[in-house]
Amino acid sequence: MRELGISIYPGHSDLQKDKEYIALAAKYGFTRIFTCLLSIEGDKEAIVSNFKETIAYANSLGFKVIADVSPKIFSDLNISYTDLKFFKELDAYGIRLDVGYTGNEESLMTFNPYDLKIEINMSNDTSYVDTIVEYKPNKDNLLGCHNFYPHGHTGLPRKHFRKCNENFMKHGLVTSAFVNSQNATFGPWPVDEGLCTLEEHRYLPIEVAAKDLFKEGIDTVIISNCYASEEELQKLGELKRTMLDLTVILVEEIPEVEKNIVLNCLHFNRGDVNESLIRSTQSRVKYKGHHFPVFNAVDIKRGDVIIESSLYGHYAGELQIAKKDMKNTGKTNVVGRVRAEELYLLDNIEPWEKFILKEEK
Repeated sequence: MRELGISIYPGHSDLQKDKEYIALAAKYGFTRIFTCLLSIEGDKEAIVSNFKETIAYANSLGFKVIADVSPKIFSDLNISYTDLKFFKELDAYGIRLDVGYTGNEESLMTFNPYDLKIEINMSNDTSYVDTIVEYKPNKDNLLGCHNFYPHGHTGLPRKHFRKCNENFMKHGLVTSAFVNSQNATFGPWPVDEGLCTLEEHRYLPIEVAAKDLFKEGIDTVIISNCYASEEELQKLGELKRTMLDLTVILVEEIPEVEKNIVLNCLHFNRGDVNESLIRSTQSRVKYKGHHFPVFNAVDIKRGDVIIESSLYGHYAGELQIAKKDMKNTGKTNVVGRVRAEELYLLDNIEPWEKFILKEEK
């Protein structure tokens, strides 16, 4: 089950504002919370008390709270990896090990008597997760979660991100990664130039970054900084998490049948792919015999959504999305175009991949 999450940083924020944010996220279907025990400074007892109250409130609304920890925090709070009672008393769903051990310790932790989830760092392309699996963990309690990167230009490149994902997904582990709100103002560290996992997401609209992560196979997308706007939460809550949905701007003169083809059909890219077009062909079967007149045969630009007219014979009614600019033969109608911020998503649509198109509001 794919999930959405937010982040909360007690000790850096106001308890009442945190509760209001948690309630707002719950309204839009969010179910996970990331919180950080790496940067505790000051009165530890007061901060832990604040964590407890925040987690209790989140749990009452159905959230699963995972706290980011490290061996240093274990030492500061006198916690042993062999006894995770402290986190049970916090009533956390699990802990994330920002820095791990040797593999055997993580494996032993997955058998903790409290059934706490043990989430490990996904962002290093090493054999770390393989080592843990070799020690025969309880894989039901083993999760993976990427880092986020508050300093500009330090986020992961896509090639490395995918390699790290492969390391975890081959073991069937649930995975998480981060997107950043463009409206939020703080995270757990003094530097905050966006808190994304993928560097290319740093300045993108939050819903575009989330679409990308879900498309890459990530199970849980978490907003890393505070506080995302209600509009951002709503946009994420409306996302189709199991397939790519692309936002399109339709031309004003689009006929009703063509509009139905764009917005009310499940599309998929044909298996025999080409370099120029994403082809969704089922509409030409559904609307066989319908007359598709020429009404907007302008030259085609990358990202244009096009539907073939009846002048194209048995191609009539086929929906296509252009991956590059091309000359119009005079037989093709441009019926809309993919939102500019989402154009790069077209490059990774695979053969047989399903997608839907939604009209920009």
